Amino acid sequence: MIPWLDRDRLEFPPLEQALTSPNGLLAAGGDLSAARLLLAYRSGIFPWYEQGQPILWWSPDPRTVIFPHKLHISRSLRKTLRRQHFEISADRAFERVISACATRGGSSLQRPAGTWITREMHSAYCHLHQLGRAHSIEAWAGDELAGGLYGIAIGRLFFGESMFSLVRDASKVAFVHLLGQLAAWGFEMVDCQVASDHLFSLGAEQIPRQQFAQMLVDYIDSEPAIGGSLTDSGPGGQISAGTGGSRHHHRWQLTWHYHHD
Repeated sequence: MIPWLDRDRLEFPPLEQALTSPNGLLAAGGDLSAARLLLAYRSGIFPWYEQGQPILWWSPDPRTVIFPHKLHISRSLRKTLRRQHFEISADRAFERVISACATRGGSSLQRPAGTWITREMHSAYCHLHQLGRAHSIEAWAGDELAGGLYGIAIGRLFFGESMFSLVRDASKVAFVHLLGQLAAWGFEMVDCQVASDHLFSLGAEQIPRQQFAQMLVDYIDSEPAIGGSLTDSGPGGQISAGTGGSRHHHRWQLTWHYHHD
C-alpha cells in the first residue's frame, strides 16, 4: 500500500518508502499546486499518471541523470549539427512546446509518448512557467516550431520533462544547446528520471537514489551563475534574467542563431 496525500497537507513520505515494483511509486493523491510540485522536485519526486488515474508520485531507484559536462554527441548528431539550420531559443513558446509534447506525437525524456500530459498537468506546468520555474527550449526552422523540450530549474539542477521533434533531430539540437548553457551557468545535473536508450545515447547514466538525494542537498539551494556568459553555439544570444535558486525567478531570454553550412 502507498499513502494517500491530503490536499490540505503539503508533505511527502520519505523516499525510502517508495515501492520496488512498480519501481519508485511513492504516493497518490494531493494536487498539482505550484507549492506541491516545487516541493516534490526539491525532494526528488515527480508526478506521472494518465487521465482517469489519481495523481501518482514517483522516486525511482536508480535515477537516470545526465551531467552536462558528460554530454555525448554521436557522429550522426554531429552531422546534424553541421548540416541543419535552426534558431534555438529559450522560453519563447513554452505553451506551444508542452502542447506539442502532449498532442503531436512528441516523446518524453523518460516516459511513453505524451498521454501522461493531462489537462491538469498542462495547466500546472504553464503556471510554473509564469512563475519563472518551468522553462522551454525551442528549435525553429524559419518561423516554424520544429522541436523542443521543457523542464524545471531549481538551484543548480534541471529536471527534464518532455521533448518533441517535427523535424529530424530538432529536439536533440535544442538539448545540446541547453546542456551547453547549463554547464556554462554552473548547473551540476539534469534529471531524466528513468532510463531509455535515447537518453543513454546522449550520455545519460544511472545513479543510486541515495546519491541523487545527496545531490539535491548539495545543489538545490545553490545559486547558478545565470547572467554570465553564453555558450559559443552561435552568435546572437542574450541573457536578461535568472532563475533557479535566486530570490527572483524570471524567464530565460536566450536566442542562438544556429547555422552551419
